[in-house]
Amino acid sequence: MSIKSILFNTGEVQATLDGRKTVTRRVLAEKVMLDKKWGLDREPYLRNGKWYYDEQTAVDDSRTIELKPPYQPEDTIYIRETWNQNPLNEYGNESERYIYKATYDGHAGEVGWHPSIHMPKEAARIWLKVTSVRVERLQDITREQAEREGACDYTSTADGFADIWDSTVKKSDAEQYGWCANPWVWAISFERCEKPEEVSHE
Repeated sequence: MSIKSILFNTGEVQATLDGRKTVTRRVLAEKVMLDKKWGLDREPYLRNGKWYYDEQTAVDDSRTIELKPPYQPEDTIYIRETWNQNPLNEYGNESERYIYKATYDGHAGEVGWHPSIHMPKEAARIWLKVTSVRVERLQDITREQAEREGACDYTSTADGFADIWDSTVKKSDAEQYGWCANPWVWAISFERCEKPEEVSHE
């Protein structure tokens, strides 16, 4: 079991806090680049609990490589989200040391937010336990899975989740990683959990 971080945007954080988001998808970027290199699209496969991919290495030759997911079942994840120090805490008026854009109520006035990638572990308030990891095509998402991604407010699974997905992809990466590109992705399921004791005592 490892303790790792994951970046969530404000909408994803809100959906997780509401209990609407219990799965997230991440691109198999390594496979996308290998496919582009060789002009192929070979399907990953599961063997003895691990995912593999046959990479082309020459015209009539290939090698089997293991595809390593960013997270494994039983891993603990803390969400890195848009945040800032609580300005009122400096004067002893507030017990909370940090504030978060996803749930900010404006009590401290205007805030200059820090991006999630810069959030320290000590500021993490949402902890997750990974329950399963699998590989699939992005567009193979089912309605049930789209709802677990936090897209339950949409009447059309494809349109609703496509909008959510594309909002997380840079325009420069859309051709490779956008909804229409239909890349292979890791589907990572999780559940909320408490902060591990070893982290609490750091």
